[in-house]
This record gives sequence, C-alpha cells and structure tokens, in this order.
Amino acid sequence: MVKPQNSRQSNGLTTLVGTTQPLKVDSTSRQATLSQVLARIRASLDLETMFQTTAQEVRLLLKADRVGVFQFHHNSDYDNGEFVSESVLPQYTSALAANVYDHCFDKDDASHYAEGRVQAITDIYDAGLKSCHIEVLSQFQIRANLVVPLLKGQILWGLLCIHQCAEPRVWEVDEIEFVQQIAHHLSFALQQAELRERLQYQTEQQKTLFKVVNRIRESLDLQDIFSKTATELRQVLEADRVGMFRFYHEVDYEDGEFVSEDVLPRYRSALAAKIHDHCFGQDYAAHYAKGRIQAVADIYDAGLKACHIKVLSQFQVRANLVVPLLQGNFLWGLLCIHQCSGPRRWTEDDIEFVQQVATQLSIALRQAELLETTQRQANDLAKTLDTLKHTQSQLIQNEKMSSLGQLVAGVAHEVNNPMNFIYGNLNYVRRYGNDLLALVEQYARENPHPSKTLLDLIESVDFNFLKEDFPKILNSIQIGASRIRDIVRSLRNFSRLDEAEMKPVNIHEGIDNTLLILRYRLKPRIGIPGIQVHKEYGDLPKVECYASQLNQVFMNVLSNAIEALEEWLDQALVSGLSQPCPKITIRTFSYLPNAAIDPMAVIQIANNGPGIPEAIQACLFDPFFTTKESGKGTGLGLSISYQIIVDRHGGTLQCESAPNHGTTFRIEIPMSQTNLR
Repeated sequence: MVKPQNSRQSNGLTTLVGTTQPLKVDSTSRQATLSQVLARIRASLDLETMFQTTAQEVRLLLKADRVGVFQFHHNSDYDNGEFVSESVLPQYTSALAANVYDHCFDKDDASHYAEGRVQAITDIYDAGLKSCHIEVLSQFQIRANLVVPLLKGQILWGLLCIHQCAEPRVWEVDEIEFVQQIAHHLSFALQQAELRERLQYQTEQQKTLFKVVNRIRESLDLQDIFSKTATELRQVLEADRVGMFRFYHEVDYEDGEFVSEDVLPRYRSALAAKIHDHCFGQDYAAHYAKGRIQAVADIYDAGLKACHIKVLSQFQVRANLVVPLLQGNFLWGLLCIHQCSGPRRWTEDDIEFVQQVATQLSIALRQAELLETTQRQANDLAKTLDTLKHTQSQLIQNEKMSSLGQLVAGVAHEVNNPMNFIYGNLNYVRRYGNDLLALVEQYARENPHPSKTLLDLIESVDFNFLKEDFPKILNSIQIGASRIRDIVRSLRNFSRLDEAEMKPVNIHEGIDNTLLILRYRLKPRIGIPGIQVHKEYGDLPKVECYASQLNQVFMNVLSNAIEALEEWLDQALVSGLSQPCPKITIRTFSYLPNAAIDPMAVIQIANNGPGIPEAIQACLFDPFFTTKESGKGTGLGLSISYQIIVDRHGGTLQCESAPNHGTTFRIEIPMSQTNLR
C-alpha cells in the first residue's frame, strides 16, 4: 500500500515527474485488452478468474514487472490487507504469500483513494515517501508503481497495483487513464458480485426462517428447535458460536446458563459453564425486555466494562451480536452470536435476520409456555378443556401469523429495493445500447471505406455478434428481473399486512401466492417424482373475507396434502413398488343455495393420495389431534382452519375421503359477510 501523494497534476490525474521514458502503449492493443477484460467480466461470475486474467493482460500490455489486485482487511482500519491475485515476472518476489501491514496508511489516505485519487510514483526513493512506506514497497522489490483504487459502491475495497521493479518509470497519462478504465470495470464487477452475494445471502436467510417457522409449526420440543436453529443460524452467518442463554430469573438476571449451542470444535463450549455477570443487573435486563440489541464489533474497542470483557473473554469471544428472547413481555434469555476468530462488523442484514429468528424463537417459547399451562390445567379442569384449547390455539396462531407476515413482507421489501433499481434502469440501458448501435451503423454507411485499424478493431470485438447478442442479453436480464418482481409481489400479497380488516379479495391470487411459497416442496427429489398441481379456477368474483386468515387456511390444507403425498411416495420407494403420479387438484366455483341467502364461494383442494381412514376423519378438526409421531406436529393446523372458516367467516369446512381414493377438502364461505358484521 502507498499513500496518495501531492504532485504535479495532469488532466486531473496524479503523476510524478521522472526521467525514465516508458514504452508507448498502442491504443488498439489497449482497447483490445480492455475489450477482453470487459468480456471476461460479462462472461464470468468468478472474481478470482476475472482478477487473474486482468492482472496477466494488463502486465503484458504495459510491460510491467508485476500487476496485483490488493484487498483490504475491512475489519481493520485500512492499514493491512493482502494481494488476492497477481501476475509477476519469475525473477521477482511474489506478493501473494505475504500479508501486508502498513501502519503509515491511515483513514485519510483511504478517504482520498475512495474519492478516486490515484498514485503514480516514478521512483520510490525520490518521491518524498516516509521510510515506513519505502520499507513496505522495497520488500517486494518495487522501484516505481501506479496504484488505482477499486471501489465497491462508495467503499474502498482494495487497490489495483502496477509495479516496476527493474528501474524507475514515468507513467504516461494514457497509461494512467487506461488503468483507471480497467479499475472502473473491476469495481463494477465487485458491485455485481456484492449484489449476487446479498441476494444469495437473503435467499439463504429466507430458507432458514421458513425452516424455523415450519419446525415451530411441527414441534413444540424447545430443545430440538433451539439445537437445529443454532446449527442453521451459525452456518448461514458463518459465525464461530451460536447459543441460546437462559436467565435464572429468581436472582435478578445476574446468573444463567447456555441451554443450547452450536460451536466450531476449536473453541470452548459454553454449555458446561454456569455464568455469573454482576454487571448485567436489572438496568440491562429492562432494556433487553424492550427489544434492545447489542452488536459489538470488538469487545476490546467498544467501551465495555472490565467485568463484561472478563465474562466474554473466558469463552474466547471477540465480537458478538445479542438479541433478546422474550416470553410474552418477560425476558426469558438471549440469542447470542459469537465471533471468536477476530473482530467482525455486523451488517444491517445480519442484525435484522437474527432479530427475525429471535422473534420466531420467542413465539416457540410462548407456545411451549401456553401448552404447558394448558396441559397442567387440563388435569383439574376437564370440563373447560375444549374452551382452553381453542383459546390457546387461536392465540398461538395469531402471534405466529403476525410475525410470519412481517418476516415475509420484510424479505420482500429488502429484495424489492435493489430489483427496482435494476428494473428501472433496463429501459435506459436498452435505449442507450440501441442508440450506440445505430450510431455505429450510420457511421459505417457514411464512411464505407474504414481504415485497416478500424477493420481490425471490428474483427477483434466481433461487432456483428455483439450487435445480435446485446439485445438478447438485455431480454434475458429483463425476464429474470420480471420473475423476481413477481416473486416479491406474491410474498407481499401472501403476508397482506395491510389487510387485517375484512374486504373483497381475489381468492385465486391468494391460492397462487400460497403455491408459490410451497413450490420448493412440489419439486422432484432423487428417485421421487414431483407433485403436479392442476388448477380448475371458475369465474369467481372477489370474495369478502379476512385475506391473511384465509391464506393460512390454504397453507394448512395444502401443506397437509403435500405431506400425505410425500409419505405415500416414500412408502412406494421403500417397498420397491412403481412410483405413483402424485397430483393436487384445486377447483373453485360459486353457487346460490337459495334466494334467501347470499351466493357461496367454494374452494375444493383434492389429492390423489392413499386417503384418510373413516375412523380418523371424525377427529380431523379437533385441537391437538395428529396422526404424526411425537414431536412431528402440534395438531393445531386443521383445528385453526376450521375456526377461521366456521367462526370467522360463517362457512363450512368438510373432508371427503376414502382409502385408496384420495382426499378432498371442501371450503365454503359466503361471497358477502354482511350478516357477520
């Protein structure tokens, strides 16, 4: 690393005066190299490949001794980093093998580079550099260098470094402009990579959240929920430890223990130790009970009290993210994310994701508490058991659906912002591209006899292919962007946070949004075919209902149908029988029972699975009834669905099934809810 120096300005670029005359770089060769780099950026999603190709081609073109891509360690203050790619002549030392530390490089230098300033040094021994800079440069045999910033948005990601080791060298303005162009396109590739990584990260977060939600839906075993959530959360965040800490509430929040943990083998387990922290006290507990979080990048540089540092350091914690686990309005414990290998700056995505997971775990705690209370009371209050079960299940479902809707809407909002940026600029990119192509074609018509240099350039960039391929690429991008927008719209429609009141809605849209969320469960697996969905939608006008609650009914019924078909397919696979063709059929229509009542909307969801035995059908809608083995289900899904349809909408929910003849759930609700208001 080198500090940007004050020196003679030429065309807005920083250069230094020297005596050695560089070799001229042919503009055609420079343009060809630039085109090759751009083609590599467009064709590859692998940054390492792009960096290596760029370093090799730039070094050959500029006849430099070394070209390297340097990346800062962003957990530091820009005073250290490493070369992540390099092309160097064999007689000179490779920079890839060494981490670079330059304590003379500070935040002011980084801010200059972040503003686009470049560094061009003819001779390090005659440029007024500090001895510490000369020491860093000389260890790699550098005599002259050209350094251009690599930016990721507004952040200084690293540096593109051109080294001359054999002798001093004057860097020409054309050379500096060329390297700046290369750096600009590499910076664009870094932004693209960051967007892809963020979308992939958010997708992984969404999958983890749905796993947590489904696990809570299927099981009330807190230890199992905590254990699997800790494992999945640590893997997604690439953290060193994830643990659930529980307070001993009878001693004023100063004592507690980790009740679940997933930690890398090289770090000390926290499960075996009882923890006492007299610094915590009631003040901190009150803040956590109100939803406060703690995100510490480095425990030794965050102003923590010595007693806090002592507690954290005994478990090798260097950075931590702590979110409260609430049982209603009661602080039950803490969800702790630990980074032990070194400092870590927690991103907004990290914090929001962990908060969402903590919300779901708090729901699980609330569920477990309610279930325990209900079971205890059932022994003494048998006559009021049914009322208690209905009250509990409705409370659980309201909390779960409220949080699930917020999670889905939040993920949709985060994905929608960058997609609007991409989608909104596509038309401009298409128009600008077409204008450029038209300009080139008009120029060709008015100048039918181009020079040999221009002909060679046309051949090297394969202009005819570029002209045909460019619109295709734009079309592919637009199709992909439209697909993502449709998914985001479906997630928003499913959550329907703005539709808590009864209003007319499109039933078909709610079914389609639910199917989109469950689509991953319909896909084929190894040795097992996928589940086909056949829709027979009738001419159904908008139906007056509670949209989010009705969507939950669709979710419960479709989830049960998928589980029944999956079990059927697994049994066929184990027994060696021929694989059946699983299918779910959804049919909608309306009818008028008689002139005295409003028309009825009918939704039939049928599957061609093995069917439900008649003895079980009578208990399907009872609270806590389930045919699944212990720990696999709560038995609340169909019971809550029945309450939503019958009690909330004045309709009917019926099951028609026979062994080996499939199962059909028939939902009927009035088209208008006038009588229920």
